[in-house]
Amino acid sequence: MCRHLAYLGPPRTLAELLLDPQHGLVEQSFAPRRQEHGRVNADGFGLGWWTGDRRPARYRRAVPVWADPNLEDLARNLSSGAVVGAVRDASTGSALGEAAAAPFDAGGILFSHNGSVEDWRDLPEQIDTGLGRSLPPGLEALSDSALMAAMVGARLADGRAVGDAVAAVVARIAAVRPEARMNLLAVGPDSIVATRWGDSLVYRRGEGRVWVASEPTDGDDDWREVPQYHLILATAAEAEVRPLPIETDRAA
Repeated sequence: MCRHLAYLGPPRTLAELLLDPQHGLVEQSFAPRRQEHGRVNADGFGLGWWTGDRRPARYRRAVPVWADPNLEDLARNLSSGAVVGAVRDASTGSALGEAAAAPFDAGGILFSHNGSVEDWRDLPEQIDTGLGRSLPPGLEALSDSALMAAMVGARLADGRAVGDAVAAVVARIAAVRPEARMNLLAVGPDSIVATRWGDSLVYRRGEGRVWVASEPTDGDDDWREVPQYHLILATAAEAEVRPLPIETDRAA
């Protein structure tokens, strides 16, 4: 499994959002409180944020988040109103390395995956991925997460809204892998889309800002649970939680 977090609102430093909270991503990398699969997220990490030209920037490493000597200086000197952070516990059969660390580029949207899809390499032969009947050579990494990022990106390129694209990918995979764990996170400069399909997901809103995360970064009181098999669509001003339109025995 992995842990991830997204923020929209007035610009804040990446350190304030990801490093400073009592139970932020650094602590979640070695002592997650709600992670149901795996114990340590030490197979890499990544940060993503939007700059003034509304194009996302990324910083990804293959080392544990606590082992990067440059991270604190970087995070304290970068501010943004749209930020993503993720720490990784690599799935069996997925590549290691910086290219396999979230966030991925899904057609200009920052994408993260908390979960695991078994036998993901066989998916192009079993479902319509939107990418052809074999693994596309342009994947950022050989991993289930990178494949799903590319699937979302293909649907965005066809003109689908982000929420529809993310829900469609979950539906396609759930049809042949009902036991997959697919907490997906897709973040643009002014919107967050996230799914809960197999592990914890929470959100917090207030004063023109919103956080969506695998688990609370501080006290639990202000955070609300996203129900299992639901999707959240959020902006800095509002959040909507709705069931994923998927019919499987697991979601029934």
